[in-house]
Amino acid sequence: MSPSSPEPLHIHGAGNPGAEGTTPGSFARRADVGGPLAYSSPDTPGMPQPSGKTAWDFRHAPRARAATQLEHARNGTVTPEMRRVAEREPHLTAEQVRDEVAAGRMIIPANRVHLGYRLDPMAIGRASLTKVNANLGASPVSSGTAEEVEKLKWAVRWGADTVMDLSTGGDLDACREAILRESTVPIGTVPIYSMIRGRRIEDLSHDAILREIEHQARQGVDYFTIHAGVLREHLPFVKDRLIGIVSRGGSILAKWMLVHRRQNPMYELFDEICDIMREWDVSFSLGDGLRPGGLADATDEAQLKELATLGELTERAWAKGCQVMVEGPGHVPFDQIEYNMKLERRLCHGAPFYVLGPLVTDIFPGYDHITSCIGATAAAYHGASMLCYVTPKEHLGLPKRDDVKQGCVAYRIAAHAADVALGIPRARDRDDELTKARAALNWERHFELSFDPDLARAFHDEDLDVDTDFCAMCGHDWCSVRISKEIAEFASGKSPGNAVERAKRSPGLTVEQRAILERRGNLPPEEIHRLATKTREAVGAKPGAKASCHSDVAAEEEALRVQREVAQ
Repeated sequence: MSPSSPEPLHIHGAGNPGAEGTTPGSFARRADVGGPLAYSSPDTPGMPQPSGKTAWDFRHAPRARAATQLEHARNGTVTPEMRRVAEREPHLTAEQVRDEVAAGRMIIPANRVHLGYRLDPMAIGRASLTKVNANLGASPVSSGTAEEVEKLKWAVRWGADTVMDLSTGGDLDACREAILRESTVPIGTVPIYSMIRGRRIEDLSHDAILREIEHQARQGVDYFTIHAGVLREHLPFVKDRLIGIVSRGGSILAKWMLVHRRQNPMYELFDEICDIMREWDVSFSLGDGLRPGGLADATDEAQLKELATLGELTERAWAKGCQVMVEGPGHVPFDQIEYNMKLERRLCHGAPFYVLGPLVTDIFPGYDHITSCIGATAAAYHGASMLCYVTPKEHLGLPKRDDVKQGCVAYRIAAHAADVALGIPRARDRDDELTKARAALNWERHFELSFDPDLARAFHDEDLDVDTDFCAMCGHDWCSVRISKEIAEFASGKSPGNAVERAKRSPGLTVEQRAILERRGNLPPEEIHRLATKTREAVGAKPGAKASCHSDVAAEEEALRVQREVAQ
């Protein structure tokens, strides 16, 4: 008896995230831009359902003057910043951006002062592409203003959509000012770091809190992390944790509350803080001061009670006209990530969720950009709107230049993977174009479309410095892609726009590509020098150099002989 036919693939209704291709549409839910689901994953049974409320439900009487993107959106105005967001996110119209902002499901972090410098407006929300944040900042033992400005530019080059200046050492004010004037992306800070410079934690006053928040708002900071959700009554739930409070802001405020036996001053001053932030259109990033710092502490009572308080604060900030996103964990076992994302969606009424990782295991220090981007991919698929990168130096020290790149690249992978899975229109177009170039064995187009062309070219030329109809992984005789191109029934590899007539000698390595191979240490310096200085006249096999591939010599038989000799 023949086996039964497989069941049809179950598709929830989302469209295909690319313009072409043979795969079915995304398995995510059908797009709901303008509704509570936007782009979202199907719910595992038992998940919290979306809130029935939005920012519209927490609107006080209209102000005489709209000061924030939220207030403009509520008035029906499409601002220049909303139009710019739509230009950068072509799957959305400016009117859809306005409506998502008005509902509180999207923010445009754009301080009016920063708009006067070099800021290019962007959006964070479930209807937009998933964003990535990079943390920078000088510490008391490392780095300074010039190095942090350079790391800012480096982070933006490698895909950071926003940057947080978390400096705790050096001239904090000068560093922040320099970053704001140079940055084209929104800048966030944690104002409490500056508040306790030069004073004991317990000496922090209400007046000092408000003065520092206003000062940084006037400087042009686009969003503040405010740890107003850590309440005095939450602290007993932390005592049995394995690692206690890992948030710097959360631990500072916890000590203040225990010393003074009073409520969190950020909570008590929340209305006044809202008034300052509204004036300059600084967005809230409601901090998760009780986020878990290890898998054993994830989704515990302390974390969840704070999240419920952040929902209350979201409502209060919206009522004041302020834009809001909410920060989330942390360290979370993989199986708990969806629940965490969808609980925030309910308790905080769809306000954008901004998560650190989460890390899905604790035993890989030095590789935590990997352990966390695994969790970040799941978080973005299940509900997060922005992912805070983690670098290889996480838990170990202050990230250096290459650590910043590694963190940014890992998180661009996570964000892009989630956008494709969610079925966001055209999210997969570049992937499909690279697939066509790869199928045609068009190496230059392949590198051009890759996220890091220098790395791709350097890795390719490390083994085979010729752009030919196979790569060094399989060699000529075993190359499935080359064989597929020869099969008449297949269209694969025959894209007219990617076709190449013949293989050609690759150009010499750039400075960046040479540096990549030097760091890898697999080739001797003289070989790297040859790759970097070779010319197109240098063809064939030369003493002391790698043999050229078969496509560089006239006779195929001679070429295959060279290939066999190299393989021996």
